[in-house]
Amino acid sequence: MQKIILQCQGITKQYAGTKALDSVNIELRKGEIYGFIGANGAGKTTLLRIITGLIKPTSGTVSLFGKNDARGLENGRKRIGCLIEGPALYPSLSARDNLEYYRIQKGYPDQECVGNALKIVNLTDTGKKKYKQFSLGMKQRLGMALAIMGKPDILILDEPINGLDPNGIFEFREMLKYLKNEWGMTILISSHILSELELVAERYGIIRNGQLLKELTHAELEENTRRYLSIKVENPAEAAAALEQALGIEVYEVYPANELRVYEFLNRSTDILATLAANHIRVAALSEEGSSLEDYFMSITGQQEGR
Repeated sequence: MQKIILQCQGITKQYAGTKALDSVNIELRKGEIYGFIGANGAGKTTLLRIITGLIKPTSGTVSLFGKNDARGLENGRKRIGCLIEGPALYPSLSARDNLEYYRIQKGYPDQECVGNALKIVNLTDTGKKKYKQFSLGMKQRLGMALAIMGKPDILILDEPINGLDPNGIFEFREMLKYLKNEWGMTILISSHILSELELVAERYGIIRNGQLLKELTHAELEENTRRYLSIKVENPAEAAAALEQALGIEVYEVYPANELRVYEFLNRSTDILATLAANHIRVAALSEEGSSLEDYFMSITGQQEGR
């Protein structure tokens, strides 16, 4: 059983009679990547700001590394690296000089931490180029470098891939995997880009209008968004036996209404049709079915949220 290193219990945040968060409970386990899913305005950033101590909850308790008293939280937050909203970096300084400034300010004794962080985010060759001249992707990567420079135990990222091009998103995804596998970081990442969270996270929390609607593992998510070929035939059991013998298909289910669901060979529907035809099995319909991650999210949240 993985150790729980972050726990939020009954977190509520109220502004002028409106609840931005309503009794939210989440747990973060050591060594995992937790995907926090919600539309803009759902309450993701508010919870992350409470966890990192930027704002206080109206009610509820945050525990870090088993401590929830003031001193314990203060010490625990020193073990958190975060990238929430825009990083406070100096426009006229280079990447290295920005990180060196913060290394001194934060009292990190290891002078190599700046170079190591720049290497991980692929910014070692920017030289004297000023931050204000960076592209959006470069700025995001430097913000990540600042967050990981002190080798935190927990890394908290709020919508880190907003505005990035596909190559930048891929690089960010690879960085997260490296930090988890090589540095042993535990990562809490929020996003409304569901397809990207699906590629990296091991557990998920779905939030809407300040309420945590559901938590599930990656395996549970895969089960709920499982794709399959729906084959309508007169005798599904006979069709399954033919496909198993000719193509070696083993992962299937027979459903009512003369339906056979095949969970493999999704890209070989032509072979499946040819096999069934060779066995004189008439196919009434064949289609690929199953929910996408976005479909599943909408089924949980119930409706599209605004900003």
